[in-house]
Amino acid sequence: MLDPASRQIAFINAAHTITHYCLLILATAVLGMVQQSPFDFGESYGPILALGTGMFVVYGLGALPMGWLAARFGARALMAAFFFGVGAGLLLTAFATTPLALALALGLMGGFAAIYHPVGTATLVEAAGSRVGRAVGINGVFGNLGVALAPVVTAFLTAQLGWHWAFGIPGAISVVLGLFYLFEPPFDAAKAGGPQKPFPAIPPAVVRRAVIVLLAIAAVSGLVFNAFTLLLPKLMAERLASSPDLLPVVGMLAFLATLCGGLTQYTVGQMIDRHTLKRVFMPLALVLAPCLALLAFADGWWVLPLSALVAASIFGQVTVNETMTARYVAPPLRVKLYSIRFTIGFLGAAAASPLVGLLHAATGGLTVPMLLLAAAGAITLVCAMFFPNRPEELQPELWTRGAAQPAAVPAE
Repeated sequence: MLDPASRQIAFINAAHTITHYCLLILATAVLGMVQQSPFDFGESYGPILALGTGMFVVYGLGALPMGWLAARFGARALMAAFFFGVGAGLLLTAFATTPLALALALGLMGGFAAIYHPVGTATLVEAAGSRVGRAVGINGVFGNLGVALAPVVTAFLTAQLGWHWAFGIPGAISVVLGLFYLFEPPFDAAKAGGPQKPFPAIPPAVVRRAVIVLLAIAAVSGLVFNAFTLLLPKLMAERLASSPDLLPVVGMLAFLATLCGGLTQYTVGQMIDRHTLKRVFMPLALVLAPCLALLAFADGWWVLPLSALVAASIFGQVTVNETMTARYVAPPLRVKLYSIRFTIGFLGAAAASPLVGLLHAATGGLTVPMLLLAAAGAITLVCAMFFPNRPEELQPELWTRGAAQPAAVPAE
């Protein structure tokens, strides 16, 4: 039987899965909506996909006040609101019959989904103790599971039951999880992590450099992450399974590609506890831009391995980025920085939906959007090159010693 700490972490991981799953339902459901509800929403892919823009805008802006709300009402109350709010938004989306109603319901869901990353991630980091990389890596796998399951499960439900059920069923699951969460007793995540070592006195110049690079990466990676996960089902449909009857196949192909991202997150989480962040980050950043550029022109089965490499790079970077905050920012400031970082990242992500939809409508394909993402991937590489590479990350006591004498291992 799970102890209270393990049960709390299980709910946090489940919330991570729900967050990424619910944000990507529309990306696959739209492929069925153009056939099943053409009189309600039209017959064009791009305009329907663009209805999700408000969802991502609210999702991004909503993360900003979460640090203040967590301090005022507590993480437990906010996580309960997450489960019920996301569930309600999905259920309302399932009953939408006009573009406006669909956009408003998705926006409501996005507002409650904004709770997870600032509040859930900070709680997880506090509970992880010295094994932050492993905990964040496993948590990242659960988030990636949501990304991977969204296209395949949505495709199946849309094809077999209709697009309404593709939103309604996960909405009901979220509400049920919220009911179970209410029965959990109050829980102190910091105590669950065991004895906490004092946070080291990191030189302010190093912290500033890390935070500036982290926020710059957030702006770019938010766009790349969201745009790629949104366009992946359409990419598989255009390049590998163009027939409408193959919608479940499209979902399965997208699932296989994103599954590689989940495996990478777990591996990266293990590596982070043994290597500096920059040494893990650089190989991931080096892969991203070339693979996106090749994917812009690839056709046939070459799309699958290239998509898998892109997914591995994108999701692996998420684990690195979340650990950056834990290593360079003191606990009292983490929720606030997570709020700022996710707001910046998801404002970039909000641009993904209209970007993919409108560029696809204007060019008739995904080549131009993919090339734009490749350029963003190149910016990510430049940011990775400027991130600190300090041995003190693995031995925090060296921060204090380094103030008196230089560290034995070269640092950047």
